[in-house]
Amino acid sequence: MSQKADGRPSLSQKTREEIKVEREAKKAAKAAAKAAKGKSDRVDSVKNVAPVASCKIPVGDAKVDVATEKTNKVVETDDIKSKSVAAGCETLEESESSDKKAKVATDVAGSQPDRKASKVEAIQSSNVVQNGPAEGKLDGRSKAELRAERRAKQEAQRAAKQQQSSAKDSAKSEESLKPPVETVSKCSAKKSVVKSTMKENVHEVHLFQHLYQERQQSLFSIATVNSNIHPAIVRLGVQYASKIIVGSNARCVALLAAIKRVIRDFVKPPQEDFTRGLEAYLKESLKYLHHCRPLGVSMRNAVRHIQWQMTQFSTTLSDEEAKIKLLGIIKTYIEEQIKLADDAISVTIQSKISDGNVILTYGYSSLIHKILVEAHAAGKQFRVIVVDGRPWLEGKEQLRRLAKHGIDCSYILINALSFIMPEVSKVFLGAHAILANGAVMSRVGTAQVALIAKAFNVPVLVACETHKSCERVQTDSIVHNELGNADELVNHQPNGKRSLLSNWRTKKSLNLLNITYDVTPADLVTAVVTELAILPCTSVPVILRIKPSEI
Repeated sequence: MSQKADGRPSLSQKTREEIKVEREAKKAAKAAAKAAKGKSDRVDSVKNVAPVASCKIPVGDAKVDVATEKTNKVVETDDIKSKSVAAGCETLEESESSDKKAKVATDVAGSQPDRKASKVEAIQSSNVVQNGPAEGKLDGRSKAELRAERRAKQEAQRAAKQQQSSAKDSAKSEESLKPPVETVSKCSAKKSVVKSTMKENVHEVHLFQHLYQERQQSLFSIATVNSNIHPAIVRLGVQYASKIIVGSNARCVALLAAIKRVIRDFVKPPQEDFTRGLEAYLKESLKYLHHCRPLGVSMRNAVRHIQWQMTQFSTTLSDEEAKIKLLGIIKTYIEEQIKLADDAISVTIQSKISDGNVILTYGYSSLIHKILVEAHAAGKQFRVIVVDGRPWLEGKEQLRRLAKHGIDCSYILINALSFIMPEVSKVFLGAHAILANGAVMSRVGTAQVALIAKAFNVPVLVACETHKSCERVQTDSIVHNELGNADELVNHQPNGKRSLLSNWRTKKSLNLLNITYDVTPADLVTAVVTELAILPCTSVPVILRIKPSEI
């Protein structure tokens, strides 16, 4: 083999094995440099685990150190998993299984460095053959010493992990020895609350459970009367709750009359606008009235009209001028939306009544009473059948007032309706509200009357003012309704005898439901008579569109 002048062999005369050895040595040097950087960041953690003497990493063992670091990370992740499981379930079996996993991982980690060390030894032996025996030891330490140091590090890490796991096990055992006094008290309190609510709500119909909640809240709030509420509002709330004032138009007129008194006696708070102060005061009053009995659609529309008019006031108006203007607005609303509308509807329906007709009506409606009385006064000859239903029996009042004017009347209950329907010429019904989908919301039993009339091909006319129109869409009587007292359904005998249902609350399997309104579908109603015209039920969206924006 030829040599150069300095005694080194030429590159062209090197064998392939020597070139491979040199390349592998360079790769090992690069890996050692990267490992040195990583170990410099973890010097503090190594010092906390075990006091190990600092040493330089030889080039031949760089890959071995990288492998040991990876295995140590695997061991740490397994320990973290075992700790989380032990913290959640508090068992010793899972901690033992995590220790076994750690041991298996460390054994695998110990075998991997041995395999790689054998490869490195082969490479270094070739280097020794080429470069001489001086490269057999690096930095004055042999391979056996380096292996011993690495094993010492691993054993120190294992000992530290075992100490941590034993400390956590002892802490868990101490927690398990503590008596769980607080948890028992909380569970018992919850159970007692649940039992008390179950006892209170034994007779609730689950399909109407949301209505029970609204009624319980309103009854609970009636007892606490705010001293700031006007006496006229308090008196009106008592009349609503005791059913002294009933009917959509009567309740609306009474509300507007009470608001008039509130406006006259209202005093503006200091440093506050008159309009905003009055709105806040009316809001509290309406909240109290809603607790006494839920507000009707006509009442909400009237209050919305007043609030909209108040927003149109100019800021230059004085308090007295604003009061006078508001009183005029309320008076105009009562005249136009209620009285004049009733007169227009009465004239329209009188033209549909012929001599000899048999007219059927259900319950009591002030508008239907007005129509029949005026038609009788106009000389029309007809007969009226008043259908009534429990629990309120409003038809008795309708019968008394019609008979007082000399109108020929008959009185039946709703269960005999199908027997009398073949004699009926027309059916006149009142309405609590007319919804946006054309459905008519009225006192419970109206839908049954309309259904039987439809079966016998009897026309059904619903008299309803436009101020009762509502933008709400409702297809059943479950979602939104008013719930009455269930005890009203108990039939009290006039001769003093007790009813069979007097002790109905003692029977767990018996539930009574007293709903106030029902919803009549649009296809059961022939037409709706308003002050504008006789319209089909599907034209209600047109009424909502042509009405003022405040309604």
